[in-house]
Amino acid sequence: MASAAIFSSVRRRRSPSLEAFLVPVDLTQVALIQTLAALSSDLVSCFSDHVLFFQRRNSRSLVRKVEIFLVVLMYLRDSRSGSSSNLSPTAVLCFKELYLLLYRSKILLDYCSQSGKLWLLLQSHSISGHFHDLSQEISTLLDVFPIKDLNLSDDIEEQVELLQKQGRQCKLYVDKNDEVLRLKFFSFLDEFENGRIPNHVELRLFFVERLGIKDVESCRSEIEFLEEQIVNHEGDIEPTASVLNGFIAITRYCQFLLFGFEEDELRLCFENPKKPWKGLISQEMAHTFLTIPKDFCCPISLDLMKDPVIVSTGQTYDRSSIARWMEEGHCTCPKTGQMLDDTRIVPNRALRNLIVQWCIAHGVPYDPTETGDSSAVSFAAALPIKAAIEANRATAVLLIQQLANGSEGAQTVAAREIRLLAKTGKENRAFIAEAGAIPYLQKLLSSSNPIAQENAVTAMLNLSIYAKNKSRIMDEDGCLGSIVEVLRLGLTVEARQNAAATLFSLSAVHEYKKRIADQGGAVKALAELLRVGTPRGKKDAVTALFNLATHADTCSRMIEAGAVTALVGALGNEGVAEEAAGALALIVRQPIGAEAVGKEEKAVSGLIAMMRCGTPRGKENAVAALLEFCRTGGAAATRRVLKAPAMASLLQTLLFTGTKRARRKAASLARVFQKCENATSRFGGSGVGYPFASNSTMNDVSVVPMSISVL
Repeated sequence: MASAAIFSSVRRRRSPSLEAFLVPVDLTQVALIQTLAALSSDLVSCFSDHVLFFQRRNSRSLVRKVEIFLVVLMYLRDSRSGSSSNLSPTAVLCFKELYLLLYRSKILLDYCSQSGKLWLLLQSHSISGHFHDLSQEISTLLDVFPIKDLNLSDDIEEQVELLQKQGRQCKLYVDKNDEVLRLKFFSFLDEFENGRIPNHVELRLFFVERLGIKDVESCRSEIEFLEEQIVNHEGDIEPTASVLNGFIAITRYCQFLLFGFEEDELRLCFENPKKPWKGLISQEMAHTFLTIPKDFCCPISLDLMKDPVIVSTGQTYDRSSIARWMEEGHCTCPKTGQMLDDTRIVPNRALRNLIVQWCIAHGVPYDPTETGDSSAVSFAAALPIKAAIEANRATAVLLIQQLANGSEGAQTVAAREIRLLAKTGKENRAFIAEAGAIPYLQKLLSSSNPIAQENAVTAMLNLSIYAKNKSRIMDEDGCLGSIVEVLRLGLTVEARQNAAATLFSLSAVHEYKKRIADQGGAVKALAELLRVGTPRGKKDAVTALFNLATHADTCSRMIEAGAVTALVGALGNEGVAEEAAGALALIVRQPIGAEAVGKEEKAVSGLIAMMRCGTPRGKENAVAALLEFCRTGGAAATRRVLKAPAMASLLQTLLFTGTKRARRKAASLARVFQKCENATSRFGGSGVGYPFASNSTMNDVSVVPMSISVL
């Protein structure tokens, strides 16, 4: 909207943008005086009786100036001298400039009336400066205004001259009361910074009595407005984003300290369960909640770029991905197929800064590479200040008290807030768990309230991302079983998906994989989610199954629970095929796994189809799975794969065009075929190129850990 465009400078503490100096309409073909009179009348009617909470004196002064202009304009409109043909060129030019000043005045007044109170308080100096700038520009306009040429009445001319005189004496005005409040707000920040919780009475006096923030809804509106400023300003903001996060944390603490869990808070929770929650989120599980902008993803890895670089064709890739591509001997641009003129890569700092800003705005931790730009690194390192951490810690204590002793509705609200708080980094995840939230969240997992259950399991997911919390969850009696029950019988799709994601997070610890697999119904429920879940649910399920498959003792359990059948079926799903093939490659390393896969009619054909049409990583995993299947399954399995149509040409293609790992696996598979009694008759004239199998680069047949290649 216009206010956002023109007064971006108000929010950014710098000069107005170019749009602020352009007349928003063409004034050459309209009745100039009538247009100005209408705009002035609209402005006066909106703000003459509207008392702003902040900037009262500045706003009243500006409106009074506009009122005098309105008197002049109405006089000219009602007299013949108001015709454009009767105005001198100088007067016309001045009136056009007046239109711009009136337009900017309305934008500034609208901005002050529509912004959050806390934001206006923090920006009081900057906004006062903009009122002063407008007053000075009005004064300059009046100095060159041809008043005598307008034939105004004596009383109106006197008013204009008085306005001229007052304009020359105009000084910057910052309301002392506003400044006292602003400093008081900063004093709360300082207290939290020094490890002290501000006095309850002073907080109530500040928020309720002085600012008029008297309920939960208005408190949440203030928080959301401050969060929007962090997102909208792309890092160019004063106070800084980290300081603003501190103020947000203080306001959130006061929301629960002063207003508790009021009915309208409960209404928000129960009536709008699908309303997207604003806040921050972890990178580890970002795919679960956030859609990363397409331009921020590397075309090769499809992951968020950490160090974007430009190649000679003008395309941008993540440095590590394009370096690996070139190391594998490729001389073409992966996206366009054009030949690369040279192997030089240039850092894309503009895109990098945008990615960093997006990450900070959404709370996604950004781990810059050593070769990255130092300015971007310093910007990314805008970690939460101690005040924000301490305020969040105090908030967590209040929330956990409600989890322990509150009503069902209050517990639901507390679980939701802990879910949000646990997105903001390892410090919050650590002290939430240390304060004892996990046992109370576990109880909510069995709640009959779908919103309470969904928030509880999502909070558990967010907490589990912190390494030390994984052991706290697994060691809590019955907690793993409760998570599995949500996965099996959760009351919402979101709850079941997040339960699967929680198992994936917990299974990152090797010794927990067997425990998760042995938990009754866990693997079966993951397999079912992989078969019939949403795209996100399938992704959560397949990654969890892959993690479980990396433990040798889980194979029999996965076979019994139908995971092999589900993984084979997933080979045809582009979104999860890579992970499914990787999991199968791990399962078939064991004889019972190879036997189970062999019984699946579509297993071999599905893997071969991936070799033909899959992604580079998918082809790697598919040929690796076939290689392990032939090695473990013996001659019968080898003959089955060998008989597949076009097997020879697929192997030849991988040997020449595949990734380094795919070429190595393809060469090893070719050697397995050679040892088979039917290899000569089957491949004698096929042109697969067995001499490649003796190449020194192909002799290493060791298996690369799938957790690195696939995940």
